[in-house]
Amino acid sequence: MTRNTDPVVKALEQSLADTYTLALKTQNYHWNVVGPNFFGLHNLFEEHYTDGYAAADELAERIRALGAAAPGGLRAFQEITKIADAKEGVDAKAMIDDLIDGHTAVVATLKSGVEVAENADDAATADMLTGRITAHDKAAWMLRSIRA
Repeated sequence: MTRNTDPVVKALEQSLADTYTLALKTQNYHWNVVGPNFFGLHNLFEEHYTDGYAAADELAERIRALGAAAPGGLRAFQEITKIADAKEGVDAKAMIDDLIDGHTAVVATLKSGVEVAENADDAATADMLTGRITAHDKAAWMLRSIRA
């Protein structure tokens, strides 16, 4: 796929790839979590990946609204994302720590995207990305609270 050179679209592509990859990682942990907090973590992870997939759809549709093709497929996302795959064979604490790191990384991507959108006078994209920052901050807070 040919990458778009528009800075706002590029920022949205990065946000989309990071969001989707984090959602996929979270879903993997949802499937594989074990231990005394299984039920609570299983449900929380489901809530988070469901939100992530919905956000990915919104981000892709914003890319389309700006006239570009949205990247799709695991290979395309893997080439763009800054989020690593889920770790295998780890315990619930390591999953939580990994997801906190993932949400923190996505927030950094989104903040960069907000700046790019604001510089391009694209208030709609800046607002969308700001809303996603709030969602990831909340998810990271919830995960940190479990760990405490």
